[in-house]
Amino acid sequence: MSTLKYSYYPGCSLHASAGEYDLSTRELFKELDIALVEVPDWFCCGATPAHNVDELLSLSLCAKNLELAEQVEGDLAVACAACFSRLKFTQHTLGENETKRTQVEKALDAKVRLDGNVKHLLDILARDLGLDKLAGVVKTPLKGLKVACYYGCLLTRPPGVPNLDCVEAPTIMEDLLAAVGAETVSWTHRLECCGANFTLSRPGVVLQLTNAILESAKAAGADCIMVACPLCHGNLDIRQQEIEGVYKADYKLPVFYITQLVGMACGLTPERLGLEALIVDPKTLLKEKGLL
Repeated sequence: MSTLKYSYYPGCSLHASAGEYDLSTRELFKELDIALVEVPDWFCCGATPAHNVDELLSLSLCAKNLELAEQVEGDLAVACAACFSRLKFTQHTLGENETKRTQVEKALDAKVRLDGNVKHLLDILARDLGLDKLAGVVKTPLKGLKVACYYGCLLTRPPGVPNLDCVEAPTIMEDLLAAVGAETVSWTHRLECCGANFTLSRPGVVLQLTNAILESAKAAGADCIMVACPLCHGNLDIRQQEIEGVYKADYKLPVFYITQLVGMACGLTPERLGLEALIVDPKTLLKEKGLL
C-alpha cells in the first residue's frame, strides 16, 4: 500500500516506561506498510532537564542524534512529543544562531547537518500517508467512541519551531481520529500543561494540573483521552487513581496513545497494541463500544 520509509528515533521513554507506545508504533506502521529503521546508536536527547542545566550540552545531544539519523534513509520519525520538541528546537536554534552552531560543531568535532526533516508520527499518518488512505484501510471504525485529544505543551509550541499545526488551534489529532471513525469532543484543556517534569519534584502541582485536565475531558463527555507524549500519559494514566482520591472524583478515563487508537481501528489486537500496560483498564469501555 505504501512505500514510505523513515529513520526512527524512539527515545528513552519508549524503551522503558512507555514501551507500549513503541510497540504500538512499530505494529501500526508494519500494518500500514510504512518502513521504520531505528537510528543506530541513538541516545537520550536531553528531553526535559538538559536544556535547563546546560544549553550547549542539550543542543549537542540533539545535534548528534540528528547526525546519526542521517545514516538511515528517509525523514526522521519521532513519537515522543518531548523528543520531537527538543530535536526541532535544536534545528531551529542552530539554524538561526551561527555562534551556537559553531560551539556545537566544536563540541561534536563535526559539522552539523540541519537539512533533515524531523516528523512527528501525527504528521506521517495524517499527511504523508494521508487521511484518505488511512480511512481506506480501517477495519474496525471507532464508531461511538468519544475522544478528548490532548496536545499538551510541546507538539505545537513555541510558534515557528515545531510547525506541526496551528499553534493555538490545532486539528491534526481530531482529523486523524475522524478518519478512523471516532468522535472527538470540544474541551477547554487540550493545550494545557500536565506538569510533566514536575512529576517527582513537585507532585502536588502535577496532581492539581492533571486533575483540571481530567475534569475538563469528563465534563465534555469524553470516554477516553488520546495523547502523544509519554510524560503526559504517565501523569494522566498512572496518577489517575491518586487524583481521584485527592479530589474525590470518579473519572475512570482510559488514556491511549495515538498509535493505539489508530491501530485498533486498523484491526490490530490488544496484545499488538500493548493495551494491557495501561493502568486505567480500557477493556470495559471498549467492550461497551463493541470494539473489543
